[in-house]
This record gives sequence, structure tokens and C-alpha cells, in this order.
Amino acid sequence: MMLTKGDDYPLHQTSEPVAFAGTDRNFYDRYFFNGYSPDGSIFFAAAMGFYPQLGIVDASFCVLAGGVQYNLRASRRSGGERLDLSVGPITLSIDMPLEAVTLRIAPNDGPLAGELRFDGRHFPIEEPRFIRRNGTRLFMDYTRMTQNGRWSGWLSVDGQRIDARRDWAGTRDRSWGIRPVGASEPQPPPEGNFSQFFWLWTPCNFESDSLFFHSNDDGAGNPWNRRAVIMGDGGTEQHFDDASFDVEWRPASRRIAKMAVKLAGDRSLSLTPTGPVFAMSGLGYTHPTWGHGLDHGAEPAVANDSLTDADRAWGNPLAMHIQALVSAELADGGSVRRGIGVLEQLFVGPHEPTRLAGIMDPAP
Repeated sequence: MMLTKGDDYPLHQTSEPVAFAGTDRNFYDRYFFNGYSPDGSIFFAAAMGFYPQLGIVDASFCVLAGGVQYNLRASRRSGGERLDLSVGPITLSIDMPLEAVTLRIAPNDGPLAGELRFDGRHFPIEEPRFIRRNGTRLFMDYTRMTQNGRWSGWLSVDGQRIDARRDWAGTRDRSWGIRPVGASEPQPPPEGNFSQFFWLWTPCNFESDSLFFHSNDDGAGNPWNRRAVIMGDGGTEQHFDDASFDVEWRPASRRIAKMAVKLAGDRSLSLTPTGPVFAMSGLGYTHPTWGHGLDHGAEPAVANDSLTDADRAWGNPLAMHIQALVSAELADGGSVRRGIGVLEQLFVGPHEPTRLAGIMDPAP
């Protein structure tokens, strides 16, 4: 058996110690954060993931400023301990569960440092459970909770300190379950690995409430996981079961120039990208070297790099999965509320309603 600090907390889900998470080698448990200044000049994101069956924990912190995306990544072997929320210079503190978290980046050999506290605006929403199979092989099975909030503290880029005041907004999520992680499996399903994935995610911050819309669609455009909800700061919650969307594409790309979401009746959301895009590869997503759950050896590993605007242009594999800062307009009859948010985009394979074809062919 393997007892760890987690066994002194009422967290067990099976008859075994907390260190053992079921039997699927792809089990993961992840934190994600993003944040942005009111004028959009600074965007940052962070992640920390545990992979109990692989014995790995990794983390990353990225800042997009002045047209450059700075990436800090770290990885270590976990030894089964799941309550040590530190990887190299990156540390998380759970100040108040489901309410407040602090992210600390210690000075290191790279250009990034900081201490940032996230305070939630509302109780987290639980998104519908994500379950997807690739033939008979389980591809995804996970739960995610999402929460908008406000940031305070500071960060430093190349020695320049930037103060984050209470008007900095952003989003965090916690997800856990099964996704492909670590090294590629030696025997893929007979049908091959997945060749179609359409993903939209739009957490938006308005003055007194938050809006969340996401959609996972198949190639015909049928949603296999979709949700739209407005959460008020006072705890009110409105769901829209029949939400739908339309997109306009940027020429010769799979990036959205404008998106409209029909919620219900005359209530709708309009999103327009307003600045440089953030490449999710900075957080390890689809990264060939720093992908989630990869083993970097017995000693902790830390690395820094950067991506210019040109590096994050359409066509670079490191910039296929992105988040774009957007201006948001929430229309309700004759009134319009304006806010700011993020439009996450990952489109692989066809999607008939938006005219995507091929594996990565640009939109027509």
C-alpha cells in the first residue's frame, strides 16, 4: 500500500489509498487558470496536472505581453503524493475551497515571477460530464467545474512588475477523469486515433454576472456536449437548453472572426476577438515535448521559452489550439450589456455546419 498526506482527509473514492486513482492509466486531475487586464494588454494562464497512474505532476505559467507569449513549464515525479501543489517554481495554495486560490511563481532562470490571488464571483458550475469513445476505446470521461473571478496581486515579466488590481478578471476550472495523457499508447484503436474534434469554450465576465457557453460537436455538427448558463454574482443561475451558434471565419484559417450565440428568444451573445491569440501549447496542450504527463527524468525539470506573434499565426502546429481575448455583448430585448471574455478554439477534422472539411483544411 501507499499512504500519503491525502489519506488524512475525507477524499477517498475507493477502498484504496488516495494515491491510487482507479485503474485507467490516463486518469488525470488538473487545475487551469486564465486572467487579463481590463484593457487586454496583459493575458496570463496557468495549469497544474496530476497523473497518478503515471507518477507525474506538471505545471506551467504563461504571460502574453507586448506581442510575445512567455512560457514557463515544470515537471517532476510525484511519488503518489497528491497534496503537494508545487512543481519547480510554480505553487498553488487553496485558500478557501471553491472560493479563493493563490498562484505563486518564484523567481527562476526565466523572465516570469509573480503572486496572484483568484477570488471566485460565484459558486462553480458543474459542466455536463464529458464522455466520448473512439470505437470501443474510451477516449474521454471527465467532470469539470468552472468559475469566473477577479485577480489581485502582481506579476513580473523580464523584471518589470505589473500590479493586478481587483478589476482584473478571469476564469478557473478544475477537471478530473480520463483524457489521453503521457506517452502515446503503443496500440491505437483499430479505427485509428481520433480524427475529428470540434471544441468551443466561451467564459465571459460582465459587471454583475458571468456567462458560459461551450460546445463539443461531431462532424455533422451534432453537439455531444453543450451548455449555456448565466451565473449572477448573487447566486442566480439561468440555463439555456437550446442554445445554438454561428461563426464567421478569418480568411484562410480555422480561427473565428466573429461568433454569435442564440440563447433563447431575443437573448443572444456576440463575441469579437480583440487582440493577440494565446497558444495553449504554452500550457502543454498538444506540445510535442511538454505534453501533459510526460516523464522528464528522475530530477525535476524546468524550462522557459517564448512565442512571437508570427509563431502564433495560423499554420503553426503549436498554435492550432488557442484562446482569444474577446469583447462580449449580451443582448436581452432592447438592452445590451458589454463585457470581456475568452473564446477557446480547437478544430480538427470536418464540421458540416461551419463548412470545415479535411483534417486541418482552412475554412472556405
